[in-house]
Amino acid sequence: MSKLRFCKTQRKSLQTLKFPSKISEFLPFSSQSPPIETFEQPNEPESKKNSISVTHIVNLIQNLGKTQKLNESIRLFNKIETSERNTHLYNSLLGILFKSDRIDNAVVLFDEMLQPGCKFPPNGSTGSVIYAAILNSDRPGNGGGQILTDDQVIELVSSLGKNGVFPDKMVLTKIITMFCKSGKSNIAWELLHVLMKMNCPLEAASCNALLTRLGRDRNFKRMSLLLAEMKEMNMKPSVVTFGILVNYLCKSRKIDEAMQLLEKMSKNLEGIDVLPDAVMFNTVIDGLCKMGRHGEGLDLLKQMKLGHGCSPNNVTYNCLIDGFAKAGEIETSLKLFDEMGEEGVSPDVVTLNVLVDGMCKHERVGSALEFFSKMQDKGLKGNAVTYSVLISAFCNVNNIEKAMEIFDEMVRSCRVPDAIVYYSLINGLSRAGRLDDACFIKSKMQDIGFLLDRLGYNVLISGLLKKNKLDKAQEFLKEMIDAGIPPDEVTYNTIISGSCQSGDFSTARQVMKSMTEKGFAPTVVTYGALIHGYCKADKFDDAMKIFNDMGSNSKVPPNTEIYNMLIGSLCKTKDVESAVSLLDEMEGKGVIPNVITYNAVLKGLSERNRLDKAFDVMDKMAKQNCNPNYVTMEILARWLPQVGETERLKAFVKGYSSSV
Repeated sequence: MSKLRFCKTQRKSLQTLKFPSKISEFLPFSSQSPPIETFEQPNEPESKKNSISVTHIVNLIQNLGKTQKLNESIRLFNKIETSERNTHLYNSLLGILFKSDRIDNAVVLFDEMLQPGCKFPPNGSTGSVIYAAILNSDRPGNGGGQILTDDQVIELVSSLGKNGVFPDKMVLTKIITMFCKSGKSNIAWELLHVLMKMNCPLEAASCNALLTRLGRDRNFKRMSLLLAEMKEMNMKPSVVTFGILVNYLCKSRKIDEAMQLLEKMSKNLEGIDVLPDAVMFNTVIDGLCKMGRHGEGLDLLKQMKLGHGCSPNNVTYNCLIDGFAKAGEIETSLKLFDEMGEEGVSPDVVTLNVLVDGMCKHERVGSALEFFSKMQDKGLKGNAVTYSVLISAFCNVNNIEKAMEIFDEMVRSCRVPDAIVYYSLINGLSRAGRLDDACFIKSKMQDIGFLLDRLGYNVLISGLLKKNKLDKAQEFLKEMIDAGIPPDEVTYNTIISGSCQSGDFSTARQVMKSMTEKGFAPTVVTYGALIHGYCKADKFDDAMKIFNDMGSNSKVPPNTEIYNMLIGSLCKTKDVESAVSLLDEMEGKGVIPNVITYNAVLKGLSERNRLDKAFDVMDKMAKQNCNPNYVTMEILARWLPQVGETERLKAFVKGYSSSV
């Protein structure tokens, strides 16, 4: 049998397609739509005698195929003279071959139907067989059989198209959707454009399937291109197309164009006869709220109420309530919540969560708990998210007892805590220094099947190191590694910092070496931890070695905090001249001193009574608009009047809004 001889399709290059600079270039769409065409059925004139004999053979082949006697079917087919064969015969064997996953045999057989002057060319039934095989191409082959490759699919569709056999709207949409669901939007794109080039009658549904996937992939360039092509082909967009378009505009932050499109749809402008639905309004309202334009979102809510064939639902209100709550406008959020009830829209757990979260984030934790309790009494129960938000909020205000009460209430209400709830509690307990309780919660979490993640281990290790429990921290580090969770740079930096704080520089250096061996480059945090530890232990020479290493061997430049550590240590050792030199070095390297830097230098200068240098430092503060704080004023107010420089002090503070 001959090998596959498909002609390579000359596909349209993406570079030649015009890319619209504005979304308005492909709006509005034409209201004309090409008629739907199904498979073409070319006539096959056959002599009555041959048709009858071949029909009997076809029946035999099909019956043999049903009984899985494929080889007998092929032998029977080969016994028929080429002059007596017809398309129906080929289609029957093609169907059996494809169903049996004999793809190579099927492709070769189909190739015979494509030869020039062939008396049995592919017809609509051939298309039905092949398109059915394509729709099965994303499943594994049976019994080690073959499946169609992506390239074979493109070639099969192209070859059918050259013979005037195109998939109908439903089949094409299913094929496009199949490729998109399996993450092969590139194949779906190529397939659709092969058919476009052949003037296949297309409808919006097939394009919608691809547009949806492109939107999920945030491939906005191809979305714009396909929408422009739809307009060029006078393809009438459906309500689904407009929904995808609105969603695309909002996700690409073209919110004003989304609002313009919504207005055109609402007023039937420019030939657009598709009315917006609630989903489109909700998408635009959500986009506005996410951009901080919740006031305009509220205006759209009013438009919906005026009558556009759709009414606001709980998604509409949730978007607005969340937008106002995030902006700190809690009272407006509560008014919208009350309005929901008046409009007959039932709040759900999302409504509850966005309000509770908004209150907690704007320091109204008590109000959040009160609102939550009130909603529970009305039958609106919270979920793991609600409890997690409240537990985190009370931990953040250091009310650990209340956080534990809420956790216990959650368990009593038969709501199983999830990993986020456990992490929130572990985090809060660790930051509050209640490491025993945090470790107990960790054990309880693991007992019911939740594994602590890297973030959770980092929090516990950090808390243990702050309590100088280095052995326990190292135990957790080993447990973390044994659980298959590799440490990250936060883990390493946390241990280095804790080791330095406790004066265990040997461990700190060992961990830093392990960190670099694992491919993590030391960061400014790593160097800062070492320098701070050495300065705290009065090992200034070692601190300067690390500092100099940053400047020579490392690509990590020192920041203001590191300079502050060194300058503070120099001033404590009475080496004020070196401290002033470092201050000058900061300016030369573009590192901006802050009020802590200046306070350290001024304190050191005051102890050495170096007025000339102090005046220079004060001038630098003024030049850099670095406002003094109460520490600055305390240093200068105690020193300058004693040496007769009260006027200089007054001149310095004039014009400052000092935070005394």
